[in-house]
Amino acid sequence: MRPDQFADQIEKTAQRYGQRDAERTDVEQKAAAGGPMAADTPERVALRMERLGIDPAAAEALVAQRAAAVAVPPEMPPAPPVVVIGDRRSRVVLERLLGDNDLIEVAFLEAGYRAGRSIGRVDVRRNGRHRGFGTGSLVSPRLLLTNNHVLESEEDAVDSRIEFDYQVDPEGAPLTSVSFTLEPAAFFITDPELDYTLVAVVERSGTRELAEFGWNPLIAAEGKILRGEKVNIVQHPGGEPKQLALRENKVVDLLERFIHYQTDTAPGSSGSPVFNDQWELVALHHSGVPKRDAQGRILALNGQVWTEAMGESQIAWIANEGARVSRILKHVEGQALDPGKRKLRDQLLELAPLALAGVQPVPQITVGGIGEPLRDDAGSALWTVPVEIAIRAGPAASGTDAFPRAAATVARRPDDDPELVAALRDLENSRRRPYYEQRTDEEARESYYEGLAVDEIDASELYASLNRLLTDTHLRQPAYKPSRMVYPWVDLHPDGQLRSIYSGKTFDPEEFIREDFAMERRRAERLRELVLSESLRGTDRLLAEEAALEAAFPYNCEHVVPQSWFEKREPMRGDLHHLFACESACNSFRGNIPYYDFADFEEAVRDDCGKREGNRFEPTGGKGAAARAVLYFLLRYPKVVASTADEFEAERVATLLAWHQATAIEDYERHRNQAIFELQGNRNPLIDHPDWAEHVDFGLGLG
Repeated sequence: MRPDQFADQIEKTAQRYGQRDAERTDVEQKAAAGGPMAADTPERVALRMERLGIDPAAAEALVAQRAAAVAVPPEMPPAPPVVVIGDRRSRVVLERLLGDNDLIEVAFLEAGYRAGRSIGRVDVRRNGRHRGFGTGSLVSPRLLLTNNHVLESEEDAVDSRIEFDYQVDPEGAPLTSVSFTLEPAAFFITDPELDYTLVAVVERSGTRELAEFGWNPLIAAEGKILRGEKVNIVQHPGGEPKQLALRENKVVDLLERFIHYQTDTAPGSSGSPVFNDQWELVALHHSGVPKRDAQGRILALNGQVWTEAMGESQIAWIANEGARVSRILKHVEGQALDPGKRKLRDQLLELAPLALAGVQPVPQITVGGIGEPLRDDAGSALWTVPVEIAIRAGPAASGTDAFPRAAATVARRPDDDPELVAALRDLENSRRRPYYEQRTDEEARESYYEGLAVDEIDASELYASLNRLLTDTHLRQPAYKPSRMVYPWVDLHPDGQLRSIYSGKTFDPEEFIREDFAMERRRAERLRELVLSESLRGTDRLLAEEAALEAAFPYNCEHVVPQSWFEKREPMRGDLHHLFACESACNSFRGNIPYYDFADFEEAVRDDCGKREGNRFEPTGGKGAAARAVLYFLLRYPKVVASTADEFEAERVATLLAWHQATAIEDYERHRNQAIFELQGNRNPLIDHPDWAEHVDFGLGLG
């Protein structure tokens, strides 16, 4: 948005807000006395009850009872409640709407997570240049909703993109985000007055599909929010990772086309969806009323005069404004469109009446027959149905606890696991995309190392420069999930198969993916069994059990820099540059032994995986790829690998360099490098520029 447009929009919002001072004061007083149901009109309260599925007569009785209780003289205690309102959920909701109880069901969090999946960061670009960030939300299987002042025209949208999963996981580690390009030629509607833009998004990005992120339907029906209720805003403020203003904004006014909500701590950001407590989209946030000094200048959060260079997220807002969803839908419905665009609009409007959707409806699951149970010596019985329930009964307890002790667990069937479904879908999508695009890779490589003067600096300076580059561009740091991050695309060979890095044996990637999920499932089951049988004695037993379990499965993922060397810490553990498909037998055979070059290797009798003696291991195959991956690791993570006999003695760097020089780089490694670049943001310089190896002091990477 141009500065003059931004100023004009803020001025219009401030005028609307200033004209409603009396109405807003009335709402605030009524809400303080009797909650949202007292703050709004009877007609809107009735619509809200209908929307929530609560009997209006019962709600009216509770309101009357509460009013009578409040009206008694102060010296008299309030009358005890006598009206029973439907089910527990209805009672809790009504108490909240009356201002008696601000508690909320824990299911609210899960529903919010589902709703938040479809919200992403809009990267606004024009003519290839970045112009800013906004927030956008999928509101149908193909359409994205954001502000007009984020995407003003089709020209703005054609180079822009929407980035999903730009956020952190529960442990604070960044997820692997994915960007989808916009497709304004397929659909584009915008309106500066309501400040909204609806634009189509491509259905696939690499191996990822747009459908996996769901959508939050626009609902035309009235009754989604009352004055005095709190709303939730999911957003990317200032282009930062996804954040949530959870019940921090209270609705203070409803205008014909806009909604006003106030907060002291959590303003909205451009294009953010505004949700009620049922995670229905009630408004599209677009602007606010800024705090001003005596001269009328807009103030920043730090109390200084705000300037455009600070960005919208630094304005000290005193109120927020959003365009009402029902009014946006009305405007969309009135547009004249060609048949192709009309089809996408019709799909949006067909989804609009869905009640309390949050995201698209979940398909029903049917239950098949139940077979004979599997039994063990301890008395457990396991029936295999769409869910699995394992129950072990012990002796009856004494005292008042007359029921036998029981432990039960419930798990999805393997084929129903959403992560497995997504991994197999990624694999299927990989078969439709080009394996390696040389021109694209060359352009990315040239841009990535632009400005790096290799010939003008010494070996230590080059090491430092490459370390900074690899670290600064490692923007996304996926957690260790080989079935999602390695097997479906990154480690595939040109024939679409996986190769065990040390033996070179060929495997179907679907087998690897399914076995990986089976192992994780069995690991969880075994841990549960140990806990239930009270046989878990410290971590040693657990680690031994885990090692035995991994050895029992045919496939594994090899960290060419063993996990024990960095204590399984992230981001090292999930760094894709040193993860390769491997047979479990070869993985176990190598263990955590450093690489070595045996003089008699070719003549020696050795395992298919290689030769091992003491703390020395030489693989049969994969030497070049493994060497380049370890050298990358030394560049990216200085001092993590110890310079010891058990990890990596300094003289063994020469072995890696010899393997690197002796093994040509093929499209397999170039494909891996490009795929990882798309996922993580950084590259392996030894693949892009093999000759740089002789100019780098890799010994600086050893601790």
